[in-house]
Amino acid sequence: MMHNLTLDSEPFIRIGFFVGILIIMALWETAAPCRPLTDSKTVRCFNNLSLILIDTVALRFLFPITAAGTAMFVESHNWGLLNNAGLPFWLTVAIGVIGLDFTVYLQHAMFHAIPAFWRLHRVHHTDLDFDTTTGIRFHPIEMFLSMIIKLAVVVVLGVSAMGVLIFEVLLNATSLFNHGNIRLPISMDRVLRFLIVTPDMHRVHHSVVIQEHNSNFGFNLPWWDRLLGTYCDQPEAGHKGMIIGLAQFRDPKRLTLLWLLALPFVGKNLRCTIDEPE
Repeated sequence: MMHNLTLDSEPFIRIGFFVGILIIMALWETAAPCRPLTDSKTVRCFNNLSLILIDTVALRFLFPITAAGTAMFVESHNWGLLNNAGLPFWLTVAIGVIGLDFTVYLQHAMFHAIPAFWRLHRVHHTDLDFDTTTGIRFHPIEMFLSMIIKLAVVVVLGVSAMGVLIFEVLLNATSLFNHGNIRLPISMDRVLRFLIVTPDMHRVHHSVVIQEHNSNFGFNLPWWDRLLGTYCDQPEAGHKGMIIGLAQFRDPKRLTLLWLLALPFVGKNLRCTIDEPE
């Protein structure tokens, strides 16, 4: 019954949390912004919200079974490491959530390191401003590849349906939060960034400066960057002085929805951004 409830409720739970947190973050950004916006918020919101809508429809069409549904199938067939480890349920859920989060960190670094994947991921980095809608600005093909990776980890690790649901709710929530254009007290940020990726921590990752751009890959848990040497504490120019985006894409007139969808297929330069800027 719990599994059926999880599967039936999963889309509504995810959408409910997503819409609720998006509204909260939008109000928070209005009340206490960290930086003034440089580009049209209306155009950017249209582009970013349109991308998440296209992503959602495309994934539902291409993947009739969700990650939670896959987890239930895997569990029913006793596949995966966790389903054969004999651990308490709460521990398998916790390990599954942490394992998926570490996968997102590795995947994010990979999408910066491999030229063909960077072509997809740079859509996310072409945003000239940094606010909560930047957290949903991803190309549909990147979302497709992300789903394949996630399903593979669910199968191999044996993540429970509850673990998948908790992870996806947390990932959606923290992506909206850590892309927020919100002002947090420095003392609060210092404490929070040991528990969760904060906006000040992740904003560094969206810097036009290549060394900063190739740091802080975590989305939810902040530990991976510190443990694996990709952590950058603050941008050199400060949060109000730093430039957001990519050096080669600075014309707002070219950052339309159709252009963003075509971006992975245009241009000749495929150099790896982990090693050097384009």
